[in-house]
Amino acid sequence: MTPKQLQHISEIADAIEQSIDRGDLAQASAALTPMPVPEIVELLDRLSVENAAIVYRLLAKGRALDVFEALSPGTQGDLVQAMRHAEVATLFAEMDPDDRVWLLDELPASVAPQLLRGLPPHERELTASVLGYPDNAIGRRMSPEVVVTHPQLTVGETMQRVRGALDHAETIYTLPVTDAGRRVVGVVSLRDLLAAASDARIADLMVDAHVASADEHAEAAARRATDLGLLALPIVDSEQRLVGVLTIDDAARILKQEESEDAARQGGVEPLRRSYLSTPVRRLVRSRVVWLLVLAVGATLTVQVLDAFEATLAQMTVLALFVPLLIGTGGNTGNQAATTVTRSLALGEITPRDVGKVLMREICVGFSLGLLLGLLGFALAGLAYDWHVGLVIGLTLIAICTVAASIGGIMPLVARAIKVDPAVFSNPFITTFVDATGLIIYFLIAKAVLGL
Repeated sequence: MTPKQLQHISEIADAIEQSIDRGDLAQASAALTPMPVPEIVELLDRLSVENAAIVYRLLAKGRALDVFEALSPGTQGDLVQAMRHAEVATLFAEMDPDDRVWLLDELPASVAPQLLRGLPPHERELTASVLGYPDNAIGRRMSPEVVVTHPQLTVGETMQRVRGALDHAETIYTLPVTDAGRRVVGVVSLRDLLAAASDARIADLMVDAHVASADEHAEAAARRATDLGLLALPIVDSEQRLVGVLTIDDAARILKQEESEDAARQGGVEPLRRSYLSTPVRRLVRSRVVWLLVLAVGATLTVQVLDAFEATLAQMTVLALFVPLLIGTGGNTGNQAATTVTRSLALGEITPRDVGKVLMREICVGFSLGLLLGLLGFALAGLAYDWHVGLVIGLTLIAICTVAASIGGIMPLVARAIKVDPAVFSNPFITTFVDATGLIIYFLIAKAVLGL
């Protein structure tokens, strides 16, 4: 949305909150009537949980379902907990199986069985089949409601299948083609069906299919689907039998969530389940305090290094002036390398087996950066203080940049190899580690050059 649209929605949110405070729900409802679904979603993200639940109840039934399905899973979970059980049961039954699982993952464990028991047997079976996969598997994000066709069928017979499934199918734009054992042998697009004669055979129209295993990591499968530009990616089990389909909108949803988590953890915070404005202050505090405590403990390494070289600083106090510059440069260099490598990992451009190649490249990059900054540091520090001090600063920048880039480059690869989120190993921990290492390098070079 444009800044002007966001400003307009913010003004509506303020007006609706005032209407709710006065008990004037008619005015709040009137404000909602002309708003399209995307704007209502943005509006709910700006309100407190209590007010969002009130506003949601003011929506017409059909529109309410469209809005609910467009909300983030975190906002859905908060709304469900703020609504009455009867309202939730009705809404839950109208959702698609894959959307139900997104919602269940956000709710307390005690709530899920109650909601599942209220579903019709067929819907409960479909939802349970998706819930049976691990949390990070693409099987947990697929839709089990798929329209399939077979090679021996005609276009006319296939179109009859499509028309009969319009009310419940997740997508009809790409149809998996399966054999008698439900194994995927190809796919056919709705465009090709509409362009072909009604008596044409599917075997003559289908093309080779890209598929994903139901146990494959969700982010990897979603990224492959978007990279290939697929409207739907068939999901198969260990015996290559079709179990569901991943649509392009669900793939984009997975990638958005993963990228939000990576960005948050690289900044040293836990990802928020809701938008910033609607997240309670206590939850914001909780998302940051643990990381701050961990980093504070890690920063004691820097204090210990300074304490160990206290005598060196006492002999030449000018060295203390450059400590912030050096550790800041090292931390920034390491973070740049970690961000670049983490992104390449996410895109599938590199794997943990490329650790040697990445290390050599980052050593070269770090040394080149250090040489450029070191020459500048040597000239400025030499002119301002002493050429020996300038030499210390120049050599330290070369060493710190080389070490920081190397560590920043390989840490995400090590994290992926031990099956830990690379973002967790990135910026905050790299900064802490490089600070201590950089100070050790600095004081050792100073003692060697200055004879302290």
